Amino acid sequence: MDKVYIEGLTFQTTIGFFQWEKEIKQTLVVDLVMGWNTAQAAENDELAKTLDYATISEAIVEFANANPVDLIETLAERIAGFLIAEYKIPWLRLKVMKPTAVHNATTVAVEIERGEQLSGQAL
Repeated sequence: MDKVYIEGLTFQTTIGFFQWEKEIKQTLVVDLVMGWNTAQAAENDELAKTLDYATISEAIVEFANANPVDLIETLAERIAGFLIAEYKIPWLRLKVMKPTAVHNATTVAVEIERGEQLSGQAL
């Protein structure tokens, strides 16, 4: 299985359990790995046959801002479901990081995998 990556997608959104968090924007960072057969796109150099990482990046930010939640766990699950449904991605690994959540930590994060990773098979 080929993989398409988006790493370090950084954006501001409303997220958090506490009332004060619901009134501000906080920074999130997303790393995403998507299983995809890139050979079809490479054959004739066709963007339409691959995962457009610019479009997907914009969609993640728009989705997060349109769907505020309390937990990064919830956001990760919902983004994964959205991406799989919208872009027909058979497998993905998604990591959502909240770098300002714990004072003495660089970041806190949740990483999930969804779908089925098919080794050596065309998608």
